[in-house]
Amino acid sequence: MSSETTRCGVVAVIGAPNAGKSTLVNQLVGQKVAITSAKAQTTRARMMGIALDSSDAGETQIVLVDTPGIFAPRRKLDRAMVSAAWEGAEAADALVLLVDPIKQRRHELEPLIEALAKRPERKLLVLNKVDRAKKEPLLALAQELGEKVDFAEVYFVSALTGDGVPEMKAALAAMMPEGEWMYPEDQVSDASERLLAAEITREQLYRQLHEELPYDSAVRPEKYLERPDGSVEIHQQIVVARDNQRAIVLGKGGARIKAIGQAAREELSELLGRKVHLFLHVKADERWSEDKEIFEEMGLDWVR
Repeated sequence: MSSETTRCGVVAVIGAPNAGKSTLVNQLVGQKVAITSAKAQTTRARMMGIALDSSDAGETQIVLVDTPGIFAPRRKLDRAMVSAAWEGAEAADALVLLVDPIKQRRHELEPLIEALAKRPERKLLVLNKVDRAKKEPLLALAQELGEKVDFAEVYFVSALTGDGVPEMKAALAAMMPEGEWMYPEDQVSDASERLLAAEITREQLYRQLHEELPYDSAVRPEKYLERPDGSVEIHQQIVVARDNQRAIVLGKGGARIKAIGQAAREELSELLGRKVHLFLHVKADERWSEDKEIFEEMGLDWVR
């Protein structure tokens, strides 16, 4: 890092479930730090990414808080996730509202707009999926939302392809206050390897069982052991609510859990830069979502 002016600040990325927040954070950081899935409400805890930007204004570190989608909570797990989302927005130097202009999810977007209108932070409106959305409705939506909330700027991006993201990143960097960096230059996330490993397995669980497996599942880290040869041994427990869900995760002759484990192991090896030995087992527990310990393992606060 040069001796020029340094900037550092916190940006909270918020929006309705499945708007593409994790994909956008990964794009800003330049590598994967948050799991993505076609299933809504994939992000549970406030996974954080750390993006760097170099410009005439100096060297900037942008600490990105990837919040869970904000929605109407029904269960204890839902309440904990929504609480985590708003906590992620506290003390941010800027807020990014990411909107999917195709799905919109108006019933979840409108309460969010009302809440944002009252908040003092500088706010950016970012409309996602410009590679797929039609131009006229996109511009009309931007104007409509801009009349309800005082957005500092509006950006049209594709979180998936990266189109428009560099311009948005530069704008965020310019909003960050001058100051020392919070994290080392080579750090991209505050998630421990243990938590990241559990998230990667959970992503594979959703990808491979998207239709069959409901949202009611968790991956618990059990052991994370450094082996003398430099490899790492990871033991995890997949928790589902019912026995028939356990059978689905296992698959015929254990084929499905083997495939989930293989895909997760390959991705973890690439991310960690070393060999990974991953051991998975499945447990059915209909009351797992009432377990305080599991919530804390997922980085969520216990909300009564």
